[in-house]
Amino acid sequence: MSLFDVGAIVSALHDARDEWRDSQRRSREPGSREFPSREALADIVESLKGALFPMRLGPPDLRHESEDFYVGYTLDSALNALLNQARLELRYTARHEPRAAEDIDAQAGAAVREFAAALPGIRRLLDGDVLAAFQGDPAARSVDEVLLCYPGILAMIHHRVAHQLYRLGLPLLARIAAELAHAQTGIDIHPGAQIDAGFFIDHGTGVVIGETAVIGKRVRIYQAVTLGAKRFPTDAEGNLQKGLPRHPVVEDDVVIYAGATILGRVTLGKGATIGGNVWITDDVPPGAGVTQASLQNAPQRRLV
Repeated sequence: MSLFDVGAIVSALHDARDEWRDSQRRSREPGSREFPSREALADIVESLKGALFPMRLGPPDLRHESEDFYVGYTLDSALNALLNQARLELRYTARHEPRAAEDIDAQAGAAVREFAAALPGIRRLLDGDVLAAFQGDPAARSVDEVLLCYPGILAMIHHRVAHQLYRLGLPLLARIAAELAHAQTGIDIHPGAQIDAGFFIDHGTGVVIGETAVIGKRVRIYQAVTLGAKRFPTDAEGNLQKGLPRHPVVEDDVVIYAGATILGRVTLGKGATIGGNVWITDDVPPGAGVTQASLQNAPQRRLV
């Protein structure tokens, strides 16, 4: 005799699922999975990392003479798998407003083709991120060490991929790709954030970059930095308004040291230096240096 009343638990879980599906207007019709898979996305992103950096993030026995063959084979497999996941997301999105299956398939195909065409540009952006990390960290011995070991680079590989998916109307796939890196590194970058070339996150644990943040060229940030929202506007019915610009704009050549918190749609001007553990909710002029001491001694600047 079983120690556990498994049959009753299975029945109760069935009832709980039905209640949830009814509340969310989900179909109860028998069929296959109707939602993208985190596990499938993890495999796709790993394959894309290998295709982007085959001799460093590809298989350990890969040889230069086989590089193009490996990249082609891996991309074909990964892109077809991504196409299946894109169809699932678009079908899920259309569950309340049914669309013809051929329209969804056409949209998914167009999105994945555009994503594939963007991969060379993503590789070049990532090369700039790797170089920025190598040049910005005196402890880095080589660009290969940076690519293989730095959590900030891992987070940016995922972000460059996720941001492209986000742009192409696949925000759920993008969020899953971003959260895979978040789980591994402690770096939380929303896929909607716009990040220009040469971005370097040093150490990285606890970094948070919000959906509508805009970051310029050659920006460097350290661990536990938050680029967040100060308030969350609601509509007349009290529902959060989605997509409004609510995160900082960081212009070119800004450095933000550990523990700084910058909230709201403020602008950090070009070349500004933000010291550790400061709290900023107003614009910072270009070239300014902001520290805890400067904030205490110059309240008229309204930096906090």
